[in-house]
Amino acid sequence: MRTLGLLGGMAWPSTLAAYRAINEGVAARLGGTHSAPLLIWSADFAEVVGLQTAGAWEEAGALLADAARRLEVAGAEGLLLCTNTMHRVAGAIETAVTVPLLHIADATAAAVRADGLTRVGLLGTRLTMEGGFYRERLADHGLEALVPAAADRDVVDRVIYQELVQGRTSERSRQEYLRIIAGLLDRGAQGVIAGCTEIELLVTADDLAVAYYPTTRLHAEAAVAWILEDHPVAQRDR
Repeated sequence: MRTLGLLGGMAWPSTLAAYRAINEGVAARLGGTHSAPLLIWSADFAEVVGLQTAGAWEEAGALLADAARRLEVAGAEGLLLCTNTMHRVAGAIETAVTVPLLHIADATAAAVRADGLTRVGLLGTRLTMEGGFYRERLADHGLEALVPAAADRDVVDRVIYQELVQGRTSERSRQEYLRIIAGLLDRGAQGVIAGCTEIELLVTADDLAVAYYPTTRLHAEAAVAWILEDHPVAQRDR
């Protein structure tokens, strides 16, 4: 199996979800007591949020690039960034190392395209919804991403930072998200991307009547496939 380095802590619940999903995926494929060979670097999320708020993206990129180098030196043969928003600095990470970065938007787009969809709603942090880095990556795969109106983007972002990243959920927030999703569907979205890992703690596929794309799970599935690429048992399963 290949060793994968996880850039985590942004926030810790998303790293926990990715760690669990990757290990469960490897165990499901190989059986027995198998688990994934992983290295983890975990940020102090308060520092990362401070850089985001200040618009200090060069510094944020340098922080994650340094972490990526550390993971590569420690033996990581590939990297996975356990967050959607910080893929804004994916380029800085890729430049800093010689191993591949498994991009979360690529894994998500592959699932959407496999379902034959071309237009999806995108929920995430304000930075993910309003910045071009994520929607443009989806557009490279032929997908159009619709985002909520400004006031609803405020709601989505507030719930993420004031509740979900702290491990808290509420029925009131869940209903607000479902209302916002309904608006995206009215505008022509054929499915919905949960473009922030923590959203998966609040809204699940069972809540919706359309295709739902939880990015953490899709990212983890891509990671499992990458980890097991050279494993003889995994190859026999194909």
